[in-house]
Amino acid sequence: MSLAEVLTLDREAAAAVGMVIAWHAAQDPERPAVISDAGDRTYAELNARANQLARAFRRGGLQRGDAVALLCSNRPEFVEVLAACQRGGFRLTPINWHLKGSEIGYIVENCEAKAFVADIRFTGNALEAASMAPAVKVRLAIGGDIAGFASYDDVMSEEAEHDLEDPVLGTLMMYTSGTTGHPKGVFRRDAAPVTPLYVKLAETAGFRPGDDMSLVTGPLYHAAPLSLNLAFPLNAGVGCVLMDKWDAEETLRLVEEFGITHTHVVPTMLHRMLSLPPEVRGKYDYSTLRWVLHGAAPCPAHVKQRTIEWLGPVVFEYYAATEGGGIFIDSHEWLTKPGTVGRVLPGVEMKIVDDVGEMVGPNEVGTIYFKAPAQGRFEYFKAPEKTEGAYRGDYYTMGDMGYLDEDGFLFLTGRSAEVIISGGVNIYPVEIDEEILKHPAVFDVAAVGVPNEEWGEEVKAVVQLNEGVAATEALKRELLAFAAERLPGYKRPRSIDFTDDLPRMPSGKIVRRSVRDRYWQGEKKI
Repeated sequence: MSLAEVLTLDREAAAAVGMVIAWHAAQDPERPAVISDAGDRTYAELNARANQLARAFRRGGLQRGDAVALLCSNRPEFVEVLAACQRGGFRLTPINWHLKGSEIGYIVENCEAKAFVADIRFTGNALEAASMAPAVKVRLAIGGDIAGFASYDDVMSEEAEHDLEDPVLGTLMMYTSGTTGHPKGVFRRDAAPVTPLYVKLAETAGFRPGDDMSLVTGPLYHAAPLSLNLAFPLNAGVGCVLMDKWDAEETLRLVEEFGITHTHVVPTMLHRMLSLPPEVRGKYDYSTLRWVLHGAAPCPAHVKQRTIEWLGPVVFEYYAATEGGGIFIDSHEWLTKPGTVGRVLPGVEMKIVDDVGEMVGPNEVGTIYFKAPAQGRFEYFKAPEKTEGAYRGDYYTMGDMGYLDEDGFLFLTGRSAEVIISGGVNIYPVEIDEEILKHPAVFDVAAVGVPNEEWGEEVKAVVQLNEGVAATEALKRELLAFAAERLPGYKRPRSIDFTDDLPRMPSGKIVRRSVRDRYWQGEKKI
């Protein structure tokens, strides 16, 4: 079954993606589906265990539409829970295991989970979260014992392995990263539609079941690795290698070992692989790569240029989020418009507006809005005020800002909450980051606005240096001069601070508020 056929299945009859795995299991039961440090699964094994788990949830009292919360590292059980929910009619919420126990507990309670499945790697946080969610009926522990949780394997072993007689389409409800306030559940009352972006991804991926392999580089609790790096190829009959923790050289080693053809990365990963010494990169054969997809965070133009020069025209980019979107570009077109994230796909409507909601002209920066699809319109779960704030009529925003050039190519400039306002002029930190990253001493950078009595804010660059580079006053002066050569006066950093690390979300986006807030203690920053 091709991915094009998967996308056009009668979704109720097939119980959507979950039973597509069953189809592949019947066609080629021994084909590898999941490979990981925590164990492997063939398609037959994955399908059988998904059936067992779906039955176990039902035996535990879960009904169609009930929520399952999952706190799990990149291991086969994560995939089994996903497949069980998709065919069992349940609403799955994967949870960021970097969160504190109380934050995890908030999500388990907020999503109204009836089942909570937890990896023993996160036992302490799982116990705290469970204490905050008394409505949970089924608690399962993966990989060992957690007090008050039943054994995942023991509960499953009591159930039959054959395909469900009455599969029901399940759903996903991901939570946004929540850099301010509580995370928000992105909820759809109807199944998410097959979007123009997914059709374009399927067209360019060109999956070959049985021959191709996908490398999952990011944590599966995040929407992009889960949907684009795991579910997407898996449903097309392509096995997935799960990385437990990302590492630049290990990525290249795995590409060679498993003949990886497809992967999804974030710009930080590209930057760090390019930073490997040439002799390290030269140790590995990565010629099997045909589809290196990236998105989720702006990619500096020089990083992408070097990546295409290194890997060839196999780099594809999209712009979308948990809420939606539909922008795409391949390597060839990008080279004609360096820095763009692409053009709107046919069937997707987008506009860029100013602060009062008026559309802006070419090359004018504004807030990006997409028209919501008629089916599968999202809302923030139990947060109508947040849903209302995201929409302008039939259009919604993820809070990103950017502009369209005269040819209709979209360029991102950052998020509305990150804009530096100095003397009444808007400054977009992504533009500053991109230039400073070109300096050979710089490993990473975040430009932020800091207090200035006369101008309100001024630009500061917080810089993480490459290993072995000394953080000296002379280097600060050199970086300031380097930026001054490349940026207009009002965008130039007025000061440089060095740091050992910069906070980033799993998507690769800098948590700029965390960097900025340290400079605003005792000050009022809106």
